[in-house]
Amino acid sequence: MKIKSTRFGELEVEDEQLYNFPQGIPGFPDMKTFVFIPFAEESPFSYLQSTTEANLTFLLANPFAFFEDYEFVLEDEVAQELDLSQENPPQVFLIATVKGKLAEMTVNMMAPLVMNGLKHTGRQVILDKPEYSIRQPLFPDGLPKEAGKGGT
Repeated sequence: MKIKSTRFGELEVEDEQLYNFPQGIPGFPDMKTFVFIPFAEESPFSYLQSTTEANLTFLLANPFAFFEDYEFVLEDEVAQELDLSQENPPQVFLIATVKGKLAEMTVNMMAPLVMNGLKHTGRQVILDKPEYSIRQPLFPDGLPKEAGKGGT
């Protein structure tokens, strides 16, 4: 399948890359199918590109690479909807936002994306955890030294 993306141009997409979000993503209820695109091997970042809207790409971050104590209890209803279990645990990602400098990137810890890597389904979950922020700085102490290499 071919899709168009303003970020990536025309992409040839394999079925294994497609994820269905039956409820859409809050703010984008009609966008139900996305392509999961890893940034690079071993990178904590990836992208979620809409298959129908070329301008809609989310930058995702693996929360556990940045926040070791990040945790929440997934409601049974969501676990059942996504067909998750101990044998098939969720993949969890945070939507990142870069509005200026990379060092000022924030992530939404209040509304993680929970995905089933085997069934290729997902859902954004709104948490009732006031200690988490929707604009949590990802690099509160500045960019790691490795991130500055290569002209970035």
